[in-house]
Amino acid sequence: MSIYTQTARFDTGRALSETEMRRIAPSIFAVTAHESRSERFQPIPTIEVLRALIREGFMPVGAKQSRSRIEGKADFTKHLIRLRRTDDGKVYNVGDTVCEILLKNANDGTSAYELMAGLFRVRCLNSLVTQTGTIDAIKVRHSGDVQHKVIEGTYRVLGEAERTLAAPQDWSMLRLNRDERDILADAAHVLRFGDSEGETTTPIKAEQLLVPRRHDDRADDLWTVWNVVQKNAIKGGLRGVGRDDLGRPRRVKSRAVNGIDQDIKLNKALWLLGERMAALKS
Repeated sequence: MSIYTQTARFDTGRALSETEMRRIAPSIFAVTAHESRSERFQPIPTIEVLRALIREGFMPVGAKQSRSRIEGKADFTKHLIRLRRTDDGKVYNVGDTVCEILLKNANDGTSAYELMAGLFRVRCLNSLVTQTGTIDAIKVRHSGDVQHKVIEGTYRVLGEAERTLAAPQDWSMLRLNRDERDILADAAHVLRFGDSEGETTTPIKAEQLLVPRRHDDRADDLWTVWNVVQKNAIKGGLRGVGRDDLGRPRRVKSRAVNGIDQDIKLNKALWLLGERMAALKS
């Protein structure tokens, strides 16, 4: 179940109910650790943190859970929740950017508790995780006094989150020439398709990341170009022609990045690219 397309809509202003979340991602409700964990492992019940965030006005609008092939582990596995304010009276239009909170956790040992600030571009389905100098993403391991660390860190991130909204306005004032756009695409191409050595063998070309999917994205400012590159890298669907082991032509199409960790890792790296380009242009 996608947290990006099926539940996190901007036209309803409606939050997910606990019944819906239990159906989409039952591991949100785990209050104990999976039996594979040692006594040192301290479970962090996501639902308790979530209810505290709801009291602060942040409502769950999307949820996603990793699959597990191990019997009985599905109720403890990694999950991601998107939260935003739905009571602020704002009406969003196409192209608007909204700040959200992303909460990741697992009680089977596959993930620490992590809270991040995110930006979401309305009706352009490319959620991104920001990693900037002002955003204080927090990570809490499942050991020691986790409750105090979680509460303290959560409010710290909430207090800083909306500063990310300056990026769309600031970056949209910076124009990129052709060479600068190519540099951004080349770096994103290695991040998305490179191996552990940074080598790429895919027939998908870097310049394909610069091809906009929407007419409104035909612009040369950093914010627009960055969004085009990020969407092409994350959503997949880029086509190329490679060669098989016998040298015969083989059609290739890039896959979407759907895994929770892969999505976050790539988005963080892409955001850092945008930040560095903005710093150079400023």
